[in-house]
Amino acid sequence: MSEQEALGERESMDVDVVIVGAGPAGLAAAIRLKQIANDKGEELSVVVLEKGSEVGAHILSGAVIDPIALDKLLPEWREEDTPIKTAVTDDHFLVLGPAGSMRLPNMFMPKLMNNHGNYIVSLGNVCRWLAEKAEALGVEIYPGFAAAEILYDDNGNVVGVATGDMGIGRDGKPNAMFTRGMELRGKYTLIGEGARGSLAKQLIEKFDLDKDSDVPKFGIGIKELWQIDPEKHRLGLVQHSFGWPLDGKTGGGSFLYHLEDNQVAVGFVVHLNYENPWLSPFDEFQRFKTHPAIRDTFEGGKRISYGARAITEGGFQSVPKLSFPGGLLMGCSAGFVNVPRIKGSHNAMLSGMLAAEEVMAAIGRGEAHNELANYDTAWRESPIGKDLWRVRNAKPLWSKFGTAIGVALGGLDMWTNELFGFSFFGTMKHGKKDADTLKPAKDCKKIDYPKPDGVVSFDKLSSVFLSNTNHEEDQPIHLKVKDEALQKRSEHDVFAGPSNRYCPAGVYEWIEEGEDAPRFQINAQNCVHCKTCDIKDPNGNINWTVPEGSGGPNYPNM
Repeated sequence: MSEQEALGERESMDVDVVIVGAGPAGLAAAIRLKQIANDKGEELSVVVLEKGSEVGAHILSGAVIDPIALDKLLPEWREEDTPIKTAVTDDHFLVLGPAGSMRLPNMFMPKLMNNHGNYIVSLGNVCRWLAEKAEALGVEIYPGFAAAEILYDDNGNVVGVATGDMGIGRDGKPNAMFTRGMELRGKYTLIGEGARGSLAKQLIEKFDLDKDSDVPKFGIGIKELWQIDPEKHRLGLVQHSFGWPLDGKTGGGSFLYHLEDNQVAVGFVVHLNYENPWLSPFDEFQRFKTHPAIRDTFEGGKRISYGARAITEGGFQSVPKLSFPGGLLMGCSAGFVNVPRIKGSHNAMLSGMLAAEEVMAAIGRGEAHNELANYDTAWRESPIGKDLWRVRNAKPLWSKFGTAIGVALGGLDMWTNELFGFSFFGTMKHGKKDADTLKPAKDCKKIDYPKPDGVVSFDKLSSVFLSNTNHEEDQPIHLKVKDEALQKRSEHDVFAGPSNRYCPAGVYEWIEEGEDAPRFQINAQNCVHCKTCDIKDPNGNINWTVPEGSGGPNYPNM
């Protein structure tokens, strides 16, 4: 008898469409599926699984959204009471030096970088509103249930997913709270887990979906929400910067958005192809807020929330094949972020709608569990493909030439794509995976970060507290180290333990005291599900898997 059989049979639910992830892609897909079915007068059962404790609990984004997808999905939204209230009124781009700043004239920026007509939002609250829309149409949404396993038929086609078992102790054995997971089986399964999703990663490997695409690339985005002095608040202001505190070889930058109720969303993105293992994205963010051009906004204010999440940055050339037998990848699981615009929710929603239309056409033909290969052509010919094609070289140019030259060349490339429809650079390659870019610690300069002042800069643990992160302690650690000896021999001895620095939540520690020192300690209860460890570990030795459903952060309005 296998271990799974010993746990008992799982209950099963049969539906038409299973959607994993109640983010913009998953909810847009669910709404569009029901819109089409209702217009035809047909019955269609749609289930959405969400690992967060509620819809929006794990959603973190800047966010300035382009309403192009909303206008198509819910054209009457402007006439309703929605969480989309703050239109962009002013758009600033700054270059920061150690002590000063310079604003770039907007006239020099490509038109696609213009944020006028866009809206500053809490994407978590937008998803909560979209969930209400979906449920009103008859969609069933199950928050607190993590999709942990892909289900296949005898021919290897995807036929659904299973949720994780609840009540498994740290020792791997069922405890008094044990409840078997449930199988949700559908004609098609749509994956919208966000960046570096655990099921998407498995599907890409099993079906070799990335064999014809460039390597995936990522950044880490760290965000705080502040309540600031009303006299300093400028409703509708959008401000981006690059430069200090990052050096010229390290890609990244900031965002600062003034939304309603005297709130400001501030965040910092570091491209995960950085080389110096001593770099800490969290501490770079805290240091950024101390800049003279930034600090005054936050002095006298109060930090409300904190979080972090990986961002897909590969763009057009890194999008894998998105169709597999029985389903499709959508949104950030597909890699649809426009990096220079720092926007992906509009493409996520568009991809969800496109996936829904492909699925409904297939169901209308009486099909199930087959491959919807037309989706791979359709997205490239849609506004998604056009959006990503024009900026395809921005990230590789930045990576190859550094910030000063790379950003300038990227701007030129976007102008030529916008005005003439071509690039002098063709379509550039990204080079190494992010896991392969670190240099040995002995070859890099150690970075001495200032201590947090408790006014605008803070430590990791007090920040994680604001994320409301919670995991049941008596459960297996969901961060799997494949080879403990390799972790010591390489991650510690060669690279000086960068996991302690790239993780924005204090999950990883190298304990240097005691008889068994150094010892790799994983504080899994701190995890905010950013997935950075799964991307940046220099040996690909850490595998992020889903914990028990509802575990993780509980962002109120991020």
